[in-house]
Amino acid sequence: MAIGDVFEVEDCTGVSYVDTGMYDTAEYGSVYVVDADRPAIVDTGIGTNYERVLDALEEVGVGREDLEAILVTHVHLDHAGGAGYVAAECPNADVYVHEVGAPHLVDPGRLVVGTKEAVGDQWQYYVEPEPVPEDRIVELTDGDTVDLGSREVTAHHVPGHAPHQVVFEDHADDAVFTADAAGIWVPSQDRVRETSPPPNFDLQQCITDVELIRRLDPEVLLYAHFGPGPEDVDAVLRQYEQVLDDWVETVKREVVERGSEAAAVDHLAATNDVADVWGEGKAREETAMNVRGVLHYLKTRESQ
Repeated sequence: MAIGDVFEVEDCTGVSYVDTGMYDTAEYGSVYVVDADRPAIVDTGIGTNYERVLDALEEVGVGREDLEAILVTHVHLDHAGGAGYVAAECPNADVYVHEVGAPHLVDPGRLVVGTKEAVGDQWQYYVEPEPVPEDRIVELTDGDTVDLGSREVTAHHVPGHAPHQVVFEDHADDAVFTADAAGIWVPSQDRVRETSPPPNFDLQQCITDVELIRRLDPEVLLYAHFGPGPEDVDAVLRQYEQVLDDWVETVKREVVERGSEAAAVDHLAATNDVADVWGEGKAREETAMNVRGVLHYLKTRESQ
């Protein structure tokens, strides 16, 4: 498995995914291609290597002019940064996104500022997003269904990670494209990991979102980070609830033990357990970002 490789999802018909090489890291970022009567992709990556998405379309036999739907789970740039680039190359594709996120795809200026604040040194891996023309945006709300002809997908609002996040339920394959609502699946470690970036991470809402996915009772979880999840869907969803609880408690404890928030960030970033998977730089920066997200959540909760 290598950056740029395209794989069929074994338990889904006509669904493939490409390793986009996000952050120059293998097995971190996936974009899915859905080969339906109205072909679609789910998410677009950060935009830096959007050509890999176009190559994936070609590999599965979908022409650029045949792509009809770009389904954006949320507008964080690691999921939607390439939307404008792909839309420009695929002129017949509408961009489907939750109504809260739609203005940020049309005018991504504020989104760029917020992303730079959240990701810190990781910004070096990004490119400035291209705006998506407003007349090509289709706004979604909770429960809306996107008709792809030979299959339908339903958007479910899951705002714990971000207020503009949805998961897409694919009824044809009993699958859910999880966005970041079910955590980060690390296939080489056979486990799920937290994702809690600032400024919108909300622990209780994230757990509610996981419960929503469980009620959908899917047979397959399709992670944006990274790839198809494990066969025991219920077990990994329950595991993620515990991961979230444990992670917030860990951050709280480290602040007390280290004596400051900055020291807690530094310690947790330096002692992460995914450096051998993602590389030291990405693992450290991702962990630091997630700590900052928890700290922001705790401060927000205290002020309410």
